[in-house]
Amino acid sequence: MKGTSKTKRTTTFKEKQQVVYPLQGVGQITSIEMRPFKDDEVLYYVIYLEVTDMTVMVPVDKAEELGIRAIVNKKEAERALALISESYEPVAADWKMRYQMNLDLLKQGSVTDIATVVRSLYHRSKIKELPILERKLFDSAIKLLVDEVSFSLKTSKDEVEQLVFSKLEVDTPKKASRVATPPDDDDDANTPRLDEDEDEEQ
Repeated sequence: MKGTSKTKRTTTFKEKQQVVYPLQGVGQITSIEMRPFKDDEVLYYVIYLEVTDMTVMVPVDKAEELGIRAIVNKKEAERALALISESYEPVAADWKMRYQMNLDLLKQGSVTDIATVVRSLYHRSKIKELPILERKLFDSAIKLLVDEVSFSLKTSKDEVEQLVFSKLEVDTPKKASRVATPPDDDDDANTPRLDEDEDEEQ
């Protein structure tokens, strides 16, 4: 490709390695290339994201800042699956506060953070129907968890998804408090949205 070149510089990740991109899912580094940017040249990871069928370019020097990391090992994946069936604390009644807290966890991007969001919103949905933005956040968290765990355990996504929901449905020692809560307000246009908070690369 004109204007691009491969490099032998030492990088954290290698070509063909599977990595996790927070809020996006698992992707494969298809190449590591030097590209011209303004008056300089910048080294990029070129990452293909299967879940969205999209290719993104991430500056190597910004990968850590953006939270890109290697897929967890089998032990960590199993720990995340175990977490979703463990006891949990009641979540905030204010859905906007819950939304921001859970969005922040997804941005942090660890598999246990993602599992925590899945567990929290699933059990909240059993108390009261989630507002639209929270339902979207829950769906995204499920996809992110299933995506990474399936790669880690080398198991199909369908099997992992069934496993996740079977664990969510297990009774836990400490259930969320079913206190009376005021009706959730309609989705607020000023509430940060999942697709508005994704980091932009150079």
